[in-house]
Amino acid sequence: MSLPESALSPADVAAQLAELRRDDPPVHGGRVMAYVYDAGREDAGRAGREALAAFGEVNALDPLTFPSVARLENDLVAWALDLVRGAPDAVGTVTSGGSETCILAVLAAREAWRTRGRSGRATIIVAETAHPAFIKAVHLLDMDVHVVPVERESMRLTSAAVASAIREVGDSAALVVVSAPSYPHGVVDDIESIASLSQDAGIACHVDGCIGGVVLGVARRMGMEVPAFDLSVPGVSSFGLDLHKYGFSPKGVSILLFADTTYRSGTYFAYSAWPGYPLVNTTLQSTKPAAPMAAAWATLAVLGTAGLDRAVTEALQATRHLADGIAGIPGIRVVGHPDATLIALTGDDVDPFRIADYMRERDWVLQPQPSLGDLPRTLHLTVQPVSLATVELFLTDLRAATEAAARDDWASAPEDLEAAFADLPDLTSGAGLPPRMAEVHALIDGLPSNVRDPALGAIFGALFTSRR
Repeated sequence: MSLPESALSPADVAAQLAELRRDDPPVHGGRVMAYVYDAGREDAGRAGREALAAFGEVNALDPLTFPSVARLENDLVAWALDLVRGAPDAVGTVTSGGSETCILAVLAAREAWRTRGRSGRATIIVAETAHPAFIKAVHLLDMDVHVVPVERESMRLTSAAVASAIREVGDSAALVVVSAPSYPHGVVDDIESIASLSQDAGIACHVDGCIGGVVLGVARRMGMEVPAFDLSVPGVSSFGLDLHKYGFSPKGVSILLFADTTYRSGTYFAYSAWPGYPLVNTTLQSTKPAAPMAAAWATLAVLGTAGLDRAVTEALQATRHLADGIAGIPGIRVVGHPDATLIALTGDDVDPFRIADYMRERDWVLQPQPSLGDLPRTLHLTVQPVSLATVELFLTDLRAATEAAARDDWASAPEDLEAAFADLPDLTSGAGLPPRMAEVHALIDGLPSNVRDPALGAIFGALFTSRR
């Protein structure tokens, strides 16, 4: 793109933006079962979008100049602390999303580890199902990571596995990460036992509730039985939850909660030894957009407790119906037991990647997940409140897609990997995705991670190359 010689009208701009989104899947209606969250409330969505516009030029870097941002953040943090039972000393910070929340949680643990007189490289202990944002944090913060396998039937991280890891890591252990729930399989780790173990060992424990914290908190408030998961669990040092997921707010806004102010201070950065303004950053960002905070505040205000309770209840009901329905389709099964609103399905005799293609032909977007060792390739489903109205249609289409996929061979990586990568679709040309993606996912699945990761980076590097 180059700027137009003559200014475009707002109507022309809107038309061009709409054209850019022509090949994007819809973000409402529940047919995209990853990345988007639809509460089915247009009034709440409209309030969030209007708040984005109203606060679009407000800089949350300096609450002394813009006091509204401190009020917004305090309200959101207070609501989150109430939901996940933070003690009176607990505090929080609003971040730009789950990844920043995860990175800051690791930073807080590293700084607390250093204040105890430790030196050298700190280590975090994570399950193989933990979100890659924690691996990214280790990369950015010059730390080490010890990856622990989950129990194979439940897909949960257990205290026995963590105890073994703590013994192996020794004094370098600064943090244990647990998920509520894990993204790949939708199950809550054995948080109560692991947090107790971490506390006894003098190691911080962070709960990644980014995708499930709101759901679990609301479900418990409504009297449903949920696993122990939050700041009320002894030994939990910090907790993350995203409002742009099951808070149904526009992207991107997340909250990182801390057991106390001292622990939170490890994430702050202040600097005044220069002739400009004294800089204080409470997150990784300096210029910090206020618009997502305002949008979250507005969305939650319009939903209210009753609206949020209803949305979460509908999502949980849809999850149960879908899990039960999948169990009745020959050739596929649910992996683990969903504790919130995420489902992973796999096929013993049917390739999940093939199923994804056939479901796409029926206008459903399911997220393929590659295998890892003896963990099978799966399809991820993020279930939304609006999914309740389409459960039967989804299951009908899934049964048909599974039957069609059962007639195909499993997609496998081609022998000529270099040629296969050269033939990957060029999304920069304006063309859409190819009708079948199973072979592409199989190609990614078939590579060892030390080859796959740089290859994926190269693919994205090609996507974000300017054309003149």
